[in-house]
Amino acid sequence: MATQDAEHAAEASVGMPQLDFSTFPNQIFWLVVSIVVLYFIVAKVALPRIGSVIEDRHNAVANDIEQAADFKRKAEEAEAAYNAALAEARAQAMKIAGEAKAEIKADVDAAIAKADAEIAAKSAESAVRIDEIRASALKSIEEVAGVAATDIVAAIMPSATDDKALKAAIAARLKG
Repeated sequence: MATQDAEHAAEASVGMPQLDFSTFPNQIFWLVVSIVVLYFIVAKVALPRIGSVIEDRHNAVANDIEQAADFKRKAEEAEAAYNAALAEARAQAMKIAGEAKAEIKADVDAAIAKADAEIAAKSAESAVRIDEIRASALKSIEEVAGVAATDIVAAIMPSATDDKALKAAIAARLKG
């Protein structure tokens, strides 16, 4: 047992096996093998997969940008079509409003012309009626003046009652 304890103590005094100079060539060999294997695994498996994922993402982004540009172009076309339709609708509305104004103006002008014609007819009718009333009034004045003059003359000069001369004098006086 003493020999075993001595060997065990000798091994324990060496320290960490990685720092043991007698095992360095062996450690370097396995380090190189591990690095070469790791390099081949990364170069042949991981990097192509990462490259394809990056390329797929790049293609997806490019497609998304292309679709966005297409949607933007379609939106601009839709906006232009909307603006054109809006302008056309405004022009149509202005045309309809102008036509309505013209129709209303024509109706108003026709109503005014009709009212003017009715007023002119009533004015002419009233003028005729006024002339008739004036003529009737003159005739009445002549009669009243004749009766009054006859009565006055009869009261002043009862012997000179010439009706014809009296009526001629009244007519001459009324005419001016």
